[in-house]
Amino acid sequence: MHLPSQDQQDASMIASIPRTFAWTVFALTFGLLISDYMSRQVLNAVFPLLKSDWALTDAQLGSLSSIVALMVGLLTFPLSLIADRYGRIRSLVGMAILWSVATLICGIAKNYEQMFVARMMVGVGEAAYGSVGIAVVLSVFPKNMRASLSAAFMAGGVFGSVLGMAFGGVLAQHFGWRFAFVGMALFGLLLAIIYPLLVKSSKIPNNRAVVTQKSDYKRALKTLVGTRSVLCAYIGSGLQLFITASLMAWLPSFLNRYYQMGTDKAGVFAGLLVLCSGVGMVLCGMLTDRFCRDNPGNKIWLAIIYCALSGIVLTAAFSMSPGTGQLVLIGLGMLVAAGTTGPAGAMVANLTHASVHGTAFATLTLANNLLGLAPGPFVIGTLADKYSLATAMQVLPSISLVSGLCFLYALRHYQADLNSLRETGTVSS
Repeated sequence: MHLPSQDQQDASMIASIPRTFAWTVFALTFGLLISDYMSRQVLNAVFPLLKSDWALTDAQLGSLSSIVALMVGLLTFPLSLIADRYGRIRSLVGMAILWSVATLICGIAKNYEQMFVARMMVGVGEAAYGSVGIAVVLSVFPKNMRASLSAAFMAGGVFGSVLGMAFGGVLAQHFGWRFAFVGMALFGLLLAIIYPLLVKSSKIPNNRAVVTQKSDYKRALKTLVGTRSVLCAYIGSGLQLFITASLMAWLPSFLNRYYQMGTDKAGVFAGLLVLCSGVGMVLCGMLTDRFCRDNPGNKIWLAIIYCALSGIVLTAAFSMSPGTGQLVLIGLGMLVAAGTTGPAGAMVANLTHASVHGTAFATLTLANNLLGLAPGPFVIGTLADKYSLATAMQVLPSISLVSGLCFLYALRHYQADLNSLRETGTVSS
């Protein structure tokens, strides 16, 4: 018995979607993702001010960042499953409203405990946005653009982080750290109002998961973890993002402590370095699609190369003394550090059934958060308390080795796994 191939069923509908509407969907969904990460990462820009005002340790500061990623990791799967079944567009709008309101509450928090609870609610609101958002975007574009779109969409998180740190640092320096949170919250609420006015559920293929028989839906769900290569994509992607998350969280503090920059200048400069990561994600995703047209396995080779390059360059960077050379190498390392997002996203989309793509990307998000985004800032903060932030940064790039080994293992099984799924009619990609 073959599962109905929704890639084939929706091909004609995707072809009939006006390109202007498709890019409108991408732009607005991308914009909300930017708001998502602005609300998440504005905290990093005000670390020095919170540390001073509330006498917090680095571990406590790291926990305020990590709790968001932890909630995302814990809730992304169930919330994405609900969105797949009951409507992705409505779910996206509800998420945006929740994280924006929670960010507003961060701006009026009176102590660490209140801030911690508010940040937890930010994580609840953001939990399934990335996975459901990318599922919506992929549903209105041809499948041969998957790596580029996955990488470009995920880069929205980086761009949002850049804007959150840069604008957050400037707002905090001139108006106080509370106003930085308020500014991020208002931006998110504005986009949440506009989104449903321009993106209609009726025009989105697979807005709700529909499989003709219950047994077929169960078989579709099994593709989430049904192959060794998709499991490796989850693990390799999550481990590599440990590096990116840690750099996003601690670069402003690194520049503040070792380059004597104020919060405004450190936030802007750290934002520029993180921007290298966002640009790299887009370029690496485009490179992946270009070199994988004839040989799907090339995407995994490229992921391995990205891991190796980031590990080597960042190790060299944090072995140097503070100065221009170190900053240049950090920027170069970040250019390829998150390059695995495109290959990993394409692997997940190719190896899972279209009806559960929201849940598939939720599984990828779960791995990204539990293995990378959640533990990264906290672990580095803990190491910084025990040794120093400079020492913690020197240890950080070694994670790339483990991530690269995961993708190397996936390389051995990817084509066989893909062929097996095609033979059963589970996927057509």
